[in-house]
Amino acid sequence: MKRLALLAALLAVQPAAAEDTPTPAPEPAPAATSAVPAAGAPPLLSPNLLPTPVAKATDDPAAPDAPSASAQAYGAFQRGYYLSALRIAEPLANLGDPAAQTLLGEIYGRGLGVPRDETESARWYGVAAKAGVPEAQFRYAMLLIEGRAVPPDDATARDLMKAAADAGNPLAAYNYGQMLIRAAPTGGFSEAVGYFRKAAESGLPDAQYALSQLYAYGRGLEKADDAEARRWLTEAAKGGSDTAQIELGIWLLNGRGGPPDPLEGFRWLKGAAERGNPIAVNRMAHLYKDGVGTARDRGQAAMWTVLARRASNSDATLDGWFRTLPDADQKAALEAANRFRAG
Repeated sequence: MKRLALLAALLAVQPAAAEDTPTPAPEPAPAATSAVPAAGAPPLLSPNLLPTPVAKATDDPAAPDAPSASAQAYGAFQRGYYLSALRIAEPLANLGDPAAQTLLGEIYGRGLGVPRDETESARWYGVAAKAGVPEAQFRYAMLLIEGRAVPPDDATARDLMKAAADAGNPLAAYNYGQMLIRAAPTGGFSEAVGYFRKAAESGLPDAQYALSQLYAYGRGLEKADDAEARRWLTEAAKGGSDTAQIELGIWLLNGRGGPPDPLEGFRWLKGAAERGNPIAVNRMAHLYKDGVGTARDRGQAAMWTVLARRASNSDATLDGWFRTLPDADQKAALEAANRFRAG
């Protein structure tokens, strides 16, 4: 089975005062839109996915609001004091605190304040997963799928992914939806719809895009619904999905799923093109050449044509049009393309 995408938000590290020096978290790999996770350490835990810490720091009933030891560990973790978090969490984890166990899995898995140790990370995620922590179930399932630090075990991974998804973990819901479709390419869509919807409603852009495609083609649904597909495409595009931005731009230009909006379609495609997406680069050349969603601009059209050719995504129409331009215009386009920096 192909490995599944691992998508998560960064846990913001807040400034803190005193104790051990806060350590910046390693940069995460870009969110993957394919079924293969990007290389490198997984993203940091999201605070809303963590288990509720247990074991109060004091037994004094007069201090009901005193933070638990687990909460103290997470507080240190969130501020970037990873060694302090480790010192607080480790004895709790050994006593069976699933929140602390999950935290240790994260610290060792990313090498936060300590050398990265995937074997130790997998051990703690595995223990917390058995305790029913959805985040740990998701993380451990990913390790089982990838066969990293533990022997691969697709069956157990599937069970853990489902458990985490059913408990409300949006990343697990999205990945479990993919697992259902891979396991039954002709019939898995009907069950996958609900899991994609859960993940989409939580704000996960890749799940929003996946749901838009099910609506666009009527997979797992009674019928296709372009208006609903366009709504989810819009959400995914706003969330930063490059693929959704390009597709939404084209839908807006063509009036699919709602009234045409060439200006807005141009805006979405231009943003993706400026970040270097080859499909959007090609579209920009055509839009400037034909004056769709923007004023005709021969210079811009020529520059984007050069960039499309360099991205191996030109076409006969653009190449033929470019050859009709005066030599001076072709030279100017080449110079403008040389100055262009995607970003």
